[in-house]
Amino acid sequence: MSDQDTHLVLERLLRLRDRREPLVAQIAEWVGAGIVEGRLQPGQDLNSVELSRRFDTSRTPVREALMLLEQEGLVEMKARRRPRVAAPSLTDIKDIYQVRRQLLSMLAGLLVQRATDAELTELRTRVEAMRELADAADVDAYFWSHVLLQERMTEIVGNTTLKQILDSLALRTLMLRHLSLTRPGRLAYSVDDQERLIQACEERDGELASALIAGATVRALRAVEEQIEQDTPGSGKAARKRRSAD
Repeated sequence: MSDQDTHLVLERLLRLRDRREPLVAQIAEWVGAGIVEGRLQPGQDLNSVELSRRFDTSRTPVREALMLLEQEGLVEMKARRRPRVAAPSLTDIKDIYQVRRQLLSMLAGLLVQRATDAELTELRTRVEAMRELADAADVDAYFWSHVLLQERMTEIVGNTTLKQILDSLALRTLMLRHLSLTRPGRLAYSVDDQERLIQACEERDGELASALIAGATVRALRAVEEQIEQDTPGSGKAARKRRSAD
């Protein structure tokens, strides 16, 4: 997975090609990638002055970029407070994954119906490459490869409405999807899920394919919940983690 591929994903989802100001697009992409990949943490302040210095510009393009990310649910901007990385509540996260599970189940069923044998072979080749990334414990490269895999599935299915709805949720879920893959053992579980899904599609078993992708989505949500609990001050896991470090 190259930086160019990451750029193309964010450029499309943020509709950066529609922006006339290249610097605004550049800032939005840098901050967006940082949020998705976890370099910028939920609740972390986004210092406009520091960003202005990083990109050698005034604060106006920075503010426009952050407003763009706010529209997509990645940044929070409130009066008399610094902009910060959005921190969705656990209830919001569960709601997002509930909707996503249903949409992906529909996607898998349609994929079984509409994908040609050649297209399924292409998808299997992608998953085989993801297996190598999982074995190498390359979370970022695996994550973006997984994003592109699902984007390719939506292209193959060809349901424009379904694709638009998935895209509308995409940026809100990318950070969570990346977070789920940082849990110990998650890469191996994830790539196993992808291999089973492709096999079900090759066997033209739409019911099984839908069940498999739904199950994978539930496991991803569980991993997100566990990571949030671990990282939340005052939680049992966080307290145990601190005691073990003392």
